[in-house]
Amino acid sequence: MQQRLPKAQRREQLLETAMTIVREQGTDALTLGYLAERAGISKPIAYTHFETRAGLLTALAKQIDDRALVTFQEACQRSPKKLKELARVAATAYMHCYTTSGPEWHAIWAALKGDAETDGFQQEMFDRYANVYFETFGPFSQLPKDELHLRCIGIVGAAEGMSREMLSHRITEATASSTLASLIVKWLG
Repeated sequence: MQQRLPKAQRREQLLETAMTIVREQGTDALTLGYLAERAGISKPIAYTHFETRAGLLTALAKQIDDRALVTFQEACQRSPKKLKELARVAATAYMHCYTTSGPEWHAIWAALKGDAETDGFQQEMFDRYANVYFETFGPFSQLPKDELHLRCIGIVGAAEGMSREMLSHRITEATASSTLASLIVKWLG
């Protein structure tokens, strides 16, 4: 067994170990028992941190998403305040987050689908990005707020689709980024 760590450090260590399992063996191999074994801790410790496998997958998805959102927002804050340039920077940051988090993100997201415990979480994450897009691009659009919000939802859906194509190597990161930027400008400008 490993040494006793403060709760926050242990949780971080468990999430890192869980991501390694997903990367090496896929989400099907990820159970709380296996996580405990790989981390060198007892099962009750893993259950204390995540309660269920769905809780663990949700924590992994949230960790990836939180990091991606910070990167996205920082890139947008540094961007010139013109829609075309902001769209380019935002789209590039969005797609780059996917390439750096790798296919694990989509694998975790897919493992969360169809689980009643995680349905609300997935909608929350989708809404979160739609709202970030609304706040980021709203000042550059003359659209009514309701229409702008609907278009931001559509853009997030399109971004997700393009990221899957990119991670499947059907399009390049540059193509995904430029296509998303073009969509943002055309739909919101």
